[in-house]
Amino acid sequence: MMSYEAYMNQVIQPMRDELTRVGFTELRTPEEVEQAFANMKGTALVVVNSVCGCAAGLARPAVAHSLQHDPKPDLLYTVFAGQDKEATAKAREYFEGYPPSSPSFALMKDGKLVGMIERHQIENNDLQTISGLLTSLYDQYCKN
Repeated sequence: MMSYEAYMNQVIQPMRDELTRVGFTELRTPEEVEQAFANMKGTALVVVNSVCGCAAGLARPAVAHSLQHDPKPDLLYTVFAGQDKEATAKAREYFEGYPPSSPSFALMKDGKLVGMIERHQIENNDLQTISGLLTSLYDQYCKN
């Protein structure tokens, strides 16, 4: 009989793969987050992934679509809320001024938050609108 943890890992893996397949690096521990963010150079998109329906139907597809845009972030990271709790908590320390929100997107430049798209901006929008919110941040902060 499969353990609960093994079952959850099996269920969650496709949700992780949806982002790693398009170039995201998973940060699964607080140490990995700290290492990635501490000496960050350039722009980084951080996706706070989630198991909720708006993550599956809107957030992950919209972020994948947005990456077809030029310019785009130099670095792509993801943490998984509810799964990699300590890593997510550590990443959220960098999202000063914003309450925890998942799914969400944070755009960072040289380790500092420059833009945030929260769950309430994702769950009531369509894929094109969400992708447009992301690409407008890319146009503002990412080099050509």
